[in-house]
Amino acid sequence: MSLLEIKNATLKFGGVVAVNDLSFSVEEGEVYAIVGPNGAGKSTVFNLISRFYEPYAGEFTFDGQNLLDRAPDEVADLGIARTFQNIELFDHATVLQNLLVGRHRHRKSTLIEELFFAPRVRAEEHRHREAVEEVIDFLDLQPYRNKMIAGLPYGVRKVVELGRALASGPRLLLLDEPASGLSVEETQDMRWWIDDIRKQMGITVLMVEHDMGLVSGVSDRVLALADGAKLAEGTPAEVQSNPAVIEAYLGAGAV
Repeated sequence: MSLLEIKNATLKFGGVVAVNDLSFSVEEGEVYAIVGPNGAGKSTVFNLISRFYEPYAGEFTFDGQNLLDRAPDEVADLGIARTFQNIELFDHATVLQNLLVGRHRHRKSTLIEELFFAPRVRAEEHRHREAVEEVIDFLDLQPYRNKMIAGLPYGVRKVVELGRALASGPRLLLLDEPASGLSVEETQDMRWWIDDIRKQMGITVLMVEHDMGLVSGVSDRVLALADGAKLAEGTPAEVQSNPAVIEAYLGAGAV
């Protein structure tokens, strides 16, 4: 059984079909990339998985559980974390504080215990700090640990958002254009981190990305979309050489 299975997903905005009878599956332990031109429906698929959008039709299953039975705030509890195209961080909090937000789903203490800082709360806080420090070390964020997000370069903030997602301890990580806005050197670092996230942390990665160099470097399989529908699926080389994909990106004259 696949970790994530999507069958016949359809989403409509009025008369516009944003996702059109789409089916694919993601196996545990792989890096699976979704590519396509702007407006192809890539991020919309992420929003369906995250339950931000309600599908018109289709089945969504994660680890054998029906995702459509879950509210948006319950998706993280299943072990699904994500980043966003537009960075969503708390600008007036530190890097450490932002990463600790990712630990929220693991909190078990009650309000009363929190108010009196009971022993269980202290023990939990210690575990959360340890988990976050591991992420800080993994992503080389030590120099920024106590700095405010608002004063950090764009590339560092991208890494912090990745760190917050990792801090939640996911089984499936959704990366929405992780290389967007990054320099060549920062994109290379992102490539190494994605590879290590899969190999060292054992986390399955589902990624939306325009940078085909990054996609080819880290992905096991690639899904190409156009107008919300599947154009091709296969290895990065198979998808890049597919005539329908070339036409969608470059026009019919390029085929």
